[in-house]
Amino acid sequence: MWCLELLLPVLLIIKDVSGQWNVWIPRDISAMTNSCVVIPCTFMYPSGIQTNRGTHGIWYFGQPYPQLFPPVVIKTRTEIVHESYKGRTKLIGDLQQRNCTLLISNIGTEHSGRYYFRADLGGANIYTYPDFSELKVLDQPNIDIPEEIVADENLELTCYAPDNCPENRPEIQWMYTDYLPETEYTSDYVEESNTAVLSSTLIFTPRPIHNGQLLGCRVYYPNTTLVYERLISLDVKYAPRSVWVNGSMEVMEGSSVTLHCEVDSNPPPRISWLFGDQELLWDTASNASLSLEDLTPSQEGIYTCVGDNGYGVMNTSMYLAVLYPPSEPVVNGSLTILEGSSISLQCSTQGNPAPTLTWLKDGELVGTITAEEVSVLELLELTPQGDGQYRCLAENEHGRASSSLNITVEYAPVLLEDSKCTVVREGVQCVCMATGNPEPVIEFYLPDKNITINDTDGRYNYYTHTDGHTSTGMIKLQEKGERLGNGAVNVHCSISNMYGSKSFHLELQQEKKYMMAVIVGTIGGVAVIAFIIAAVRYVGHNNKNLRQSFWAQSLTPF
Repeated sequence: MWCLELLLPVLLIIKDVSGQWNVWIPRDISAMTNSCVVIPCTFMYPSGIQTNRGTHGIWYFGQPYPQLFPPVVIKTRTEIVHESYKGRTKLIGDLQQRNCTLLISNIGTEHSGRYYFRADLGGANIYTYPDFSELKVLDQPNIDIPEEIVADENLELTCYAPDNCPENRPEIQWMYTDYLPETEYTSDYVEESNTAVLSSTLIFTPRPIHNGQLLGCRVYYPNTTLVYERLISLDVKYAPRSVWVNGSMEVMEGSSVTLHCEVDSNPPPRISWLFGDQELLWDTASNASLSLEDLTPSQEGIYTCVGDNGYGVMNTSMYLAVLYPPSEPVVNGSLTILEGSSISLQCSTQGNPAPTLTWLKDGELVGTITAEEVSVLELLELTPQGDGQYRCLAENEHGRASSSLNITVEYAPVLLEDSKCTVVREGVQCVCMATGNPEPVIEFYLPDKNITINDTDGRYNYYTHTDGHTSTGMIKLQEKGERLGNGAVNVHCSISNMYGSKSFHLELQQEKKYMMAVIVGTIGGVAVIAFIIAAVRYVGHNNKNLRQSFWAQSLTPF
């Protein structure tokens, strides 16, 4: 037997040892269910003991103390054994040669445990050795798996099958390896402490795709029906290889949105949602969702999901756009400037999408329409016509807003064409009209009399009126005493404000028309009187003729 051959060197060594109660058995040994196992055993006893009555032995299961009645595995003096070992055990060692090797056939998992040997040399020379051999009965092979399997790193998986049954020699196969890359196989046979183990090692480099893949080791015994299998699921550690987030999106101000992130890695990563450098949320999971409520424009920007599981880091970003109507534009304050000056009006607003900016003056378009958040309107060498209200209108698809300012253009007074003197029934009326900003002050001056007429002088029916930037002054001159010898009037109008003053001579523009009206009126009156006289004469003459005809007819005899 192969185990006895292994024991011979040991026996030779033991003979040289001084006689003591000693036993040598393997501390651990294993076997597959329904197969067999041989437990090698060699024992020693004191040299002074005589074995004239023969050498016997007993194997116990579980404990070494006979008084506790442990199950008897085998006993050479009698055939009395525990029920679970009947027909299963055989002492294949020669006790006379101090070989106590035990064979157990058709073993089951219930036979796993400690086995003790007791030497019976006759009389009081009975001794139970405290050393034991622990049998492990396996229903599937063992696979040696590293504590950590990392993607893209070389991996070795070893399958073990005990080879302690001389009747059957095991063989090993690997299962479900068709999709593994560049596999290699090595086999080994290890004998240690008179126990033997057959091993097969599978070598390959796993990828992330192999995480969760099943692999199997099959142990079988040729020419028997004994087959044992062990399946494992690969736990391949790998750095994040993809980080999925929502695509960039647009949402309205005040609404809510949920950003989702999924990370493919093993183990699950620590997921962080970042807004700029600020961490908004984190969780250790394969996915994490960030909820944002009542959004404001300040929350627009880049959101980044970062996955870190200790084997690597990966991140993906998306842009969140917050849409909102334009804010109330910011414009210059109202301005007062001098005619001929140039100014720049600025209008700025915010909105998403970027609003269009339009400048209006008194409701009319001025300048150009711009699709930016800042618009500048250049007003060069302003004239009085530039005076008015300027409004900046901001519009986008979500709303509109506007802001206004007033520009006041100040200028020196200007005499208007309607300034003149005219003949009226009471005499001569002089009107002086001027525009300016500030409103002009109007005075009349009669150089022939060296008299200045203004609102402090109550003579000449002086009257003034202001409408906007237009001032009107009026006086009435009596016909006697204020006219020149040639029939003209000599009246000057003075207009002034803070930017200047001017004086103009007012012409008597309608004097000829007035005289023609008098002449035409007189001639017309005479013509009317002549017409009335002719009509009266005509009527009288006709009446006379009628009377004469009547009397002639009345005197004619019938």
